[in-house]
Amino acid sequence: MAIEHASITSFRGDLSRRGGTGEVVILPDSVHTAALAAAALGCEVGAIANSLLFDADGEPVLILTSGAHRVDTVAVAERIGVARLRRADPDFVRRHTGQVIGGVSPIDHPAPVRTWIDPWLRRHPVVWAAAGHPSAVFSTTFDELVAMTGAVEVSVD
Repeated sequence: MAIEHASITSFRGDLSRRGGTGEVVILPDSVHTAALAAAALGCEVGAIANSLLFDADGEPVLILTSGAHRVDTVAVAERIGVARLRRADPDFVRRHTGQVIGGVSPIDHPAPVRTWIDPWLRRHPVVWAAAGHPSAVFSTTFDELVAMTGAVEVSVD
């Protein structure tokens, strides 16, 4: 039996503490894009909740968006009241989430991160998101994601 990666074990603990009920699934290959995750899970790409960390003048901002959408950073920055949203570099992501790009989960970060969620995810009874590692995902619901993260709805496009 393979030993589980420490980031997945940490994620499982935080998921449990937050009352998450979903199943953690370890896939045989990295699923660092929504399309790869959807293909591996046999679901629509729109049911994948991408956890995208942005840099808002040094402050981390997490946007949970449907895999079917791209984030309009100019529009979203205005909607959430920040001057500018930039894609975070790998070091910024690791520092603020404790995870690597492609495996950033909506939870289990060293400190709370302000989080917004794409309302389109509500269209799917089951939503899949990264579980702290590029090959790990977990099932959840829109309402459970909001409850666990404190996310506020924002149109991302």
